[in-house]
Amino acid sequence: MSTVLRAAVNRDRNSELTNDDGKLSPTISLEEVPPLGTPIEEGRNRFWRRPKRDLDTIATQASVFDDPATLEVYRPPPVYENAHRFDPAARWTWREEYRLVRKIDYLVMIWAFIMFFSLDLDRSNISQANTDNFLPDLHMTTDDFNLGNSLFKLTFLIAELPSQLVSKRVGPDVWIPSQMILWSVVSLSQFWLSGRGSFLATRCLLGFMQGGFIPDMILYLSYYYTRTELPIRLAWFWVSNYLASILGAFFATGILQLDGVNGKAGWRYLFLIEGGLTLLVGIASFFMMPPSPTQTKAWYRPNGWFSEREEIIIVNRVLRDDPTKSDMHNREGLTPMKIYEILKDWRMWPIYILGLTHMIPVTPPQTYLTLSLRELGFNTTQSNLLSIPSTVLGTITLLISCYLSEIIDSRVWATIILQFWALPLLIALETFTEQTSPWVYFTVVTLITGYPYVHPILVAWASTNSSGVGTRTVSASLYNMFVQASGIISANIYRSNDAPLYKRGNRDLIAITIMNIALFIGTYFFYRLLNAWREKRWNAMTAEEQQEYLDTTKDQGNEKLNFRFAY
Repeated sequence: MSTVLRAAVNRDRNSELTNDDGKLSPTISLEEVPPLGTPIEEGRNRFWRRPKRDLDTIATQASVFDDPATLEVYRPPPVYENAHRFDPAARWTWREEYRLVRKIDYLVMIWAFIMFFSLDLDRSNISQANTDNFLPDLHMTTDDFNLGNSLFKLTFLIAELPSQLVSKRVGPDVWIPSQMILWSVVSLSQFWLSGRGSFLATRCLLGFMQGGFIPDMILYLSYYYTRTELPIRLAWFWVSNYLASILGAFFATGILQLDGVNGKAGWRYLFLIEGGLTLLVGIASFFMMPPSPTQTKAWYRPNGWFSEREEIIIVNRVLRDDPTKSDMHNREGLTPMKIYEILKDWRMWPIYILGLTHMIPVTPPQTYLTLSLRELGFNTTQSNLLSIPSTVLGTITLLISCYLSEIIDSRVWATIILQFWALPLLIALETFTEQTSPWVYFTVVTLITGYPYVHPILVAWASTNSSGVGTRTVSASLYNMFVQASGIISANIYRSNDAPLYKRGNRDLIAITIMNIALFIGTYFFYRLLNAWREKRWNAMTAEEQQEYLDTTKDQGNEKLNFRFAY
């Protein structure tokens, strides 16, 4: 370790640079602290490898905390739960950072993956149940099934913002495990479904219990990861969605063999067993989700997860990347006025609109995949197993699109590929007739449902352009509400009077795809022009005027003239 870095480490440990109130000691200026690391832009991560670096050089990146004037503007408030680990003079090496990020991946990310896997297992098992005469057993039609999906999406949507507000007040470490236990009880209770009424009731309850889980988890993960790290982690986070579909198909193939045991249909045991699995994960989550990086000690974990040095690195690397992450305590609620201010932020609405429309072209074929396979003459086992290839393809395209987003440093061009993927396949699907080979139909639908899942990029995009913990809390909910509204629209495009080829529905999907391409291009120019306008105004100011603006402005988050939107 270099002499300069060793001095920095000692200062971290002994707090020699700070006085009792946590501010820089007046006897030491920022000019005397150790130098910063080489800007990360000089060696961006690539799809296939990390940039070559001397692991013992300083990794600490430049931020607003390196300027004495902006340091006081962005200094974490005392109520911030990690404020005691904030140190603008903290320095660490790439070796320390890489080791710590891997540790966070093992301790935090893997369990987040398991929790999301459980969510998707309980959301997707209705599709496997459909292969086992689920609808006929309950005397329902596909229109009843559509209504159930719509109610699920509607209640999921309604619960988004209230769930986020509860989570912000009590903490995601308390609320998320509570959610999981609540919905797992509803999920396993589907064993006793008796007809249309009970089916619709459980769909409503499941949606209401699960609403808010995803933005809650994203907020929680943002405590540990920087903006450039989060999209890739979210990509792997959503891989659990595909893994749940793959393993769910295998689980269903086995569990549905219980058909007739004790006079019960196999799909009933599917709900019971998979709901019970989620219940166990929910209980374990109370012990696997500490409140924050500096609050990992508990009676069952007396030494905590991280050393003091590791806590300093976690807190300072995250705040250097985004100083607004310290503007609220992790148990601090949002006021009605704050919510209203966030709701009327017109700069975020292009992303919300994309959340509403971008998934519609591929959702109906995906939802109806197993039903369509049954209608084509495949049996229960074949239908479940034939759903796996599209899931594997979707996993691959998901990871490629998310890595592409970072490689080309563009959100729009990495997400618009979904529309270009879907358009020719939907056109082909619209030309099919009743004489079309089932295997040709299967191939095209598999390609459609193996689409590049760009949702993680859009989620991270909304988070990046929000700026601020409170804003992210509400904007994440709003974005996900639009996504759920998209599901309601999608659930009503394929109608029973249009079966089995759904010609009218496919023409609607083609039109929506073309509209989406125009929306993505419009969003690109919207943020590009907004940034250019701000850049012009900011550069027209003198250095003194810029500083006066930062010291006196009432603008918050992405309202500030020096904020630049990602696109």
